[in-house]
Amino acid sequence: MGVILPEKVLKEVERVSRKEGVPPEEIIGRAVVEFLRLDDPETRAEVHESLSKKYMRDAEELLKKGDYVQASEKAWGAASQMVKAVAAKNGLELRSHGELHKFVSEISKERGDEEIRRLWRSAIVLHQNFYENWLPEDMVVDSIGDVRKLIKKLKTMDR
Repeated sequence: MGVILPEKVLKEVERVSRKEGVPPEEIIGRAVVEFLRLDDPETRAEVHESLSKKYMRDAEELLKKGDYVQASEKAWGAASQMVKAVAAKNGLELRSHGELHKFVSEISKERGDEEIRRLWRSAIVLHQNFYENWLPEDMVVDSIGDVRKLIKKLKTMDR
């Protein structure tokens, strides 16, 4: 479904997206869910999980094209959206990097699984690489592999 929105709406979505540090798709998804009164934990989790899948597909395509900087950011987006999905299942809404990091730390401790934090750090490095473009290609590829593992772990988690 191709949704067309007026320029004024798109500009506002972009403004809020930049302000909150989240992708425009998340802002639109959140608005639609709230408007349709589907704002329950399961639906919010589904929105985040769908975005995670989309961003991971985008990251894979960008990797194939050799665009390591954009692939880095899409993989970060995939990881952060999956963390938000787990939080949403628990009735939580994470709106900052600090809240994301704290939540990952908590679930890692609760599960006794230090690998969750290690894999999350790979996602953080990818996010930083988007802005600084300093990672060698092989490290981008390896870090995106870590994001895949993280997403797989998180998918099976209620908390």
